[in-house]
Amino acid sequence: MITATLFSLEEVQQLTALLEQQKQCNEGPRRGGLRDVLDNLPALRSTSNHIAIRAIVDQVLGEDAFVVRATLFDKTEASNWKVPWHQDVTIAVTQRRDATGYGPWSNKVGVTHVQPPSEVLERMVTVRIHLDACPARNGALRVMPGTHRLGKLNQNHVDEHVDEARAICCEANVGEALVMTPLLLHASSAAEHPRHRRVLHFDYAIGELAAGLEWRMRAQAITDFSKDLQLS
Repeated sequence: MITATLFSLEEVQQLTALLEQQKQCNEGPRRGGLRDVLDNLPALRSTSNHIAIRAIVDQVLGEDAFVVRATLFDKTEASNWKVPWHQDVTIAVTQRRDATGYGPWSNKVGVTHVQPPSEVLERMVTVRIHLDACPARNGALRVMPGTHRLGKLNQNHVDEHVDEARAICCEANVGEALVMTPLLLHASSAAEHPRHRRVLHFDYAIGELAAGLEWRMRAQAITDFSKDLQLS
């Protein structure tokens, strides 16, 4: 679903200015974007709780939902990639604890990731905020409607569920958002006329994980909040 405009032009300009400022300081986005963007740009944490985003997340998951992943994607002429059809099936946790239905495990830039059971992914929602216009020719996301109902798929068999004739191209204007579930099959093409295609991708979840596993970003937010209380 593409929303109406969630962020005003002024808010978008403020966000892009922040990204560029941090980039100049060699602390911000690198080519292609930035994984775990809230770790690198904590000033963006308030963006994940923007009133317009929370209105959507609360309606889908409830008021107890929390952000569990934040990524900045930026397709440019220097970094213009194609993404094959896939689901987003990994989550970041604080540490490895073996639990039934969790796996395989991986490590991405020092952060522990795992594929959880489908029921965990079904309790998540993704909100992708477009900071630049994103027509089809600029690498807009394509989705396969209804595939979120199939549960977690084997990546080797994803093509069996793809019908390009039925795929929906999610074009978006500046400040609009794409709302979807991580289990929805999605892909994107390289931009035909590459320019900035900056997207802030936030994942939200509700509920606990099994066997004492902890959502990494949630645990970090609780720790940061505790530190703030001690300093106040």
